[in-house]
Amino acid sequence: MALPRITKPHSFIKSTRPISQVPLIQLFFYTQKSLFTQNLSTFSQFLRLICTKSSASFSSPHGAHITNALISIFTKQPFNPDNQELRNFGSMLTHEVVENVLSGLKSWKIAYRFFNWASDQGGFNHNCYTYNAMASCLSHARQNAPLSLLSMDIVNSRCAMSPGALGFFIRCLGSTGLVEEANLLFDQVKMMRLCVPNSYSFNCLLEAISKSGSIDLVEMRLKEMCDSGWEPDKYTLTSVLQAYCNSRKFDKALSVFNEIYGRGWVDGHVLSILVLTFSKCGEVDKAFELIERMEDLGIRLNEKTFCVLIHGFVRQSRVDKALQLFKKMQKSGFAPDVSVYDALIGGLCAKKEIEKALHLLSEMKELGIDPDIQILSKLIAYCSEEVDIYRLIEERLEDLDTEAMLLLYNSVLNGLVNGKSVDKAYYLLRAMTGDNYTDNFEVNKFFMVKEMVRPDTTSFSIVIDGLCNTGKLDLALSLFRDMVRVGCKQNVLLYNNLIDKLSNSNRLEECYLLLKEMKGSGFRPTQFTHNSIFGCLCRREDVTGALDMVREMRVHGHEPWIKHYTLLVKQLCKRKRSAEACNFLAEMVREGFLPDIVAYSAAIDGFVKIKAVDQALEIFRDICARGYCPDVVAYNTLINGFCKVKRVSEAHDILDEMVAKGLVPSVVTYNLLIDGWCKNGDIDQAFHCLSRMVGKEREPNVITYTTLIDGLCNAGRPDDAIHLWNEMRGKGCSPNRISFIALIHGLCKCGWPDAALLYFREMGERETPDTIVYVALITSFISNKNPTLAFEILKEMVAKGKFPDPLDKNDLPLRDAILELAEDASTSSNVKNLIAEGRIPTIVCLSDVGSEGG
Repeated sequence: MALPRITKPHSFIKSTRPISQVPLIQLFFYTQKSLFTQNLSTFSQFLRLICTKSSASFSSPHGAHITNALISIFTKQPFNPDNQELRNFGSMLTHEVVENVLSGLKSWKIAYRFFNWASDQGGFNHNCYTYNAMASCLSHARQNAPLSLLSMDIVNSRCAMSPGALGFFIRCLGSTGLVEEANLLFDQVKMMRLCVPNSYSFNCLLEAISKSGSIDLVEMRLKEMCDSGWEPDKYTLTSVLQAYCNSRKFDKALSVFNEIYGRGWVDGHVLSILVLTFSKCGEVDKAFELIERMEDLGIRLNEKTFCVLIHGFVRQSRVDKALQLFKKMQKSGFAPDVSVYDALIGGLCAKKEIEKALHLLSEMKELGIDPDIQILSKLIAYCSEEVDIYRLIEERLEDLDTEAMLLLYNSVLNGLVNGKSVDKAYYLLRAMTGDNYTDNFEVNKFFMVKEMVRPDTTSFSIVIDGLCNTGKLDLALSLFRDMVRVGCKQNVLLYNNLIDKLSNSNRLEECYLLLKEMKGSGFRPTQFTHNSIFGCLCRREDVTGALDMVREMRVHGHEPWIKHYTLLVKQLCKRKRSAEACNFLAEMVREGFLPDIVAYSAAIDGFVKIKAVDQALEIFRDICARGYCPDVVAYNTLINGFCKVKRVSEAHDILDEMVAKGLVPSVVTYNLLIDGWCKNGDIDQAFHCLSRMVGKEREPNVITYTTLIDGLCNAGRPDDAIHLWNEMRGKGCSPNRISFIALIHGLCKCGWPDAALLYFREMGERETPDTIVYVALITSFISNKNPTLAFEILKEMVAKGKFPDPLDKNDLPLRDAILELAEDASTSSNVKNLIAEGRIPTIVCLSDVGSEGG
């Protein structure tokens, strides 16, 4: 029964964007009535291995005799081309005989030799069927070079081809990835009128192209097919679907799928293409949803697709969906093999879901599937419970060869290390080396065998890594030294791991000893080796040692890592050793290494922080001259520096230079300049900068507005400050704590405490105001001859616990304000009461006030 058309593809894959209602395929063929209405059985030619004229393999007993004789002659070793019998057969060749000989030879080399011999026989010319027989041999053997030559020989010999024969040969080319050759052959036989391609020929070509992922070529050939009068069928659209899937053009793929669905052509193969593509691209949920929709439509995946998807889901770390698919596979009647269990158990182990993995192991045994050593090793390596490790060992302890036994031992070591039982892993390894450590660790509990397997390098690597990661470097070094004694080879990875851990522990001298030993043992230090030590030197701020290591790296062709020398530059600058940092970078250049812009930016920032902006600018100009292109961050660092030393005009010039070089200033850039102009007392220039900022489509943020509000208040323009505040809020920019402080403090400085009090109350509704705000209001109300309100604010501040610490810069202004309030007749008694109640900390200068009238 035909499937109903999907009118809403989005319901098929909910998480996929809706698809246009116009099917994609209509872009490629005309809208006239179907040119043929026959069913799809015409495409059954796909199932034929070779297109021949006759259905009989042997047209006569005589032909069978010749075929068998030729097969015998060509397979007999050594082959004698001068065989008289062979010469006699040369004149008896027919196309059927050649085709049958090629089909009967098992070796492609012998078949190719026979094919070339037949080509040389007088009166015989290959036809399309003998060419196809040879192409079949070569494609199955994946012999691209002779297959490519064979395709050229067809054209050169001007061999006429039926549409079916052409399609078959193209499929042979496509199966080995010879897409260009397939395209060329198709065009040449068509141009030379050796063949008139039909829908089968086009479908074979599209199938070949679809594997290459060349979308443009697929679309071009599809249009050519339609223009030639052939209507695309199920197999045409399947190839187009495959091409779009391979190129991850999901929207187009789903449009083609919709067309296939609407024509009732959807089958398991078509849906499997989509499912597998989703899986490969990490779209596991979409793939699983599609599988469930397939089930609703009565379409089931085949066994191979189940296996591929389960492995794919596990690779995408989606073991949950892999397990659900595993259950569906079982319900469909397929018996999962060891590889499927191996993938699932490995995925569960990686996610540390050991109980589920052990359950799968039990299921395997119940089904009579013997878990191999790989599965057991994975489980043991991730088990944290020793009882589980012991139980797993018992599974396959008997009849294991030495190699398998060693793999099992190493898995136990891995399991103990992963289970944070590094000490036990250490004792077990010692026991494996022949040392008597059974008193410390019950080795026989794990291995009830007469002899232990000697450890290998992997055994030592597992335990040494575990010891290093738990900070037991001395034990790790001891094991490392013992490797040679027991006949195990040390390697570069072990040296690197130890050197790295010693470097991170600041054990530099031992790093150098290991490096020397490493070279003496014939191991070449890697970039990682040198950079581990280089990192330690940089963290120590050892400029001389770091430069020596840079020189050694140059000899070995290694690059110093950016993160290390940038850290050194930052730390030197932090300690006000910016000149030394610059010298270090200059030395790196002399050694042939151009430091990254990040390191130079750190040096520039270091000079900026000590206000040495001219030196910062000098470095900046120098790196520009060397071809570096400083980014916005580097320019911002310079602009910030010049603004801080009140050289704002020069900072503005740097902005102009930045724009001239094609960089787009950030909001931070403009904020730095606005702050610089405000602090320089030039509020008009600050607003000019704001206009430029808005003109460049950079939205002012709360920092921009706060800076300008503070600048307006400092310029004695409180009304403009309030206007800007309202404008800020009108544009949807919410004030923060700093904004409120700037406005309230600024209005107080301008002698507008009443207005400031309104914003103070608004701030209080959102959060507890800061001490600086209370002090500003108190002092401003006192200055405005309003001690009563000043005292009310003081009392509120005391109640909120906002009285400043003696070291706070607000402490002294507040003391002065309290003295004034204590001397004012309207507030004196109230202040004395607060002091008497202990609500105001002891103030030495008020001791006399507190004792009067006592």
